This record gives sequence, C-alpha cells and structure tokens, in this order.
Amino acid sequence: MKKEEKTNVMRVLDGKKIAYESHAYEPDATMSGAEIAGILGEDPKKVFKTLVTQGKSGAYFVFVVPVEAELDLKKAAKACGEKAVAMIKQKELLPLTGYVHGGCSPIGMKKAFPTFVHETAKDYEKMFVSAGKVGFQIELAPADLLKVANCKTADLVSEAENA
Repeated sequence: MKKEEKTNVMRVLDGKKIAYESHAYEPDATMSGAEIAGILGEDPKKVFKTLVTQGKSGAYFVFVVPVEAELDLKKAAKACGEKAVAMIKQKELLPLTGYVHGGCSPIGMKKAFPTFVHETAKDYEKMFVSAGKVGFQIELAPADLLKVANCKTADLVSEAENA
C-alpha cells in the first residue's frame, strides 16, 4: 500500500463533510478493475468505473458502472435522453475532465456533466469509485455519491451482466 495522500476528490468530499474511506494500492498500467477489486479484497460488483461519453447532440455524459460490467450504449443513451452516445477518445479525457484514464472519478471533474450510476449501487451499503488518481479508490455510501456528484440511477449495463 502507498502512503496516503489527499486527492482532489477527497478534498471535495472533506469540504462537503461527506464520510468516506480512502484506499491506496500500487497501480500497474495493465490492471483491470476486477484485479483492483481483488487488491481491495472487495466484490467487483461494489467497485465501479467511471466512463465518459458524448451524445449525438454533442453533450457529454458520465456513467458509473461495476468494473466487470459493460456499459450498454443504448441503455446509456436512453438514460440521458440522447439518440445515441459513444465513448470519448482516451486523449480527450484529461482536457475534458481533469482526470487521466484509470483515475477518472465522477466527483470533482473540471465541469459538472450529467452523471448516471448503475442502479445496483443502491444494493450496497458502500461502493468504491476512483479517488481521481491512479492507485487510489474511495469507499462511500451510494447515497452520498448520488448527492455529491448530482447523479441519477439507471439500468446501464448489458443484460448478461445484470443477471
């Protein structure tokens, strides 16, 4: 484990007096979300990744789904009221959000984008999302994430993973 350091996400949560626990690990560029869940000793269904998309209208949308799940782009488009959405290119992530690939968090982006969390988050007392830096995760109550990142919940993943 790495020495704890405060990320922007942690500062946002501290400023809003939202309880969270931070977890640090030694990152590896090839690590999958499931491997990160394993390092944390957590069920991958409770560890979520943050994905950024652009709708047909040109607007950006953020989706937070379990790390092993696949974002269903049709369900995502329906959730945000777009005809279609597509993943943004990796090189667009940092200038748009302020975060790098693997360290993108729904909390504390440069600009607030409409954000949707997969509905299974509500099934857990605590969930994990990136703390805004590769090698750092935060654990918090789903209701707190919904509040701080102004999220809505929706069914966002492919059927096979919903089972």
